Amino acid sequence: MADALWPGEQLIAAARDGDGEAITALVSGSHPHVRRFAHSLCATPQDAEDAAQEALIILYRRIGMLRASGALASWMFRIVRNECLRRARSALRHPEPVPDAALPSFEDEVLRRLEAELVARAIAALPADQRRVLIMRDIQGYSGRMTADALGLSTAAMKSRLHRARDAVRQALRPEDGALRGNGGSDA
Repeated sequence: MADALWPGEQLIAAARDGDGEAITALVSGSHPHVRRFAHSLCATPQDAEDAAQEALIILYRRIGMLRASGALASWMFRIVRNECLRRARSALRHPEPVPDAALPSFEDEVLRRLEAELVARAIAALPADQRRVLIMRDIQGYSGRMTADALGLSTAAMKSRLHRARDAVRQALRPEDGALRGNGGSDA
């Protein structure tokens, strides 16, 4: 399966110069990347979709302000991040009432937090090179080629590190290895 790439420099330059077809193609070509990034950052799928749409609207309206065509991805990701943060702050200021049936039990919430903490600890314990690859591929959703390019690796080296990282996290989370048992109590 071929990795989808960000729109090219010629298309970005044409869009900056006001070419309507280029702007349309730029927005369409950026959409999957922006959407994936929004889903990795926003609290809810609805917020992610709204943040992605807002980012694409800003791209459409302000493409002429983009100075370097190579900065498109970081510019769009910054817009999405800010939009997700704005939506999260707004939700905290104006929470919607939630029916009691929709609330998880205290036990479910504690278990969810413990699981998230265990996964976070397992990822944090990885060597830095494996951790970066795992976060870019599995958390941020970058393609294999984009991850390899960003880290200055060959695709094969990136895949190898990703495999080792996933295996290490999987091993750290296996109950028979003691990772899910208490805080290291003794057997005596």
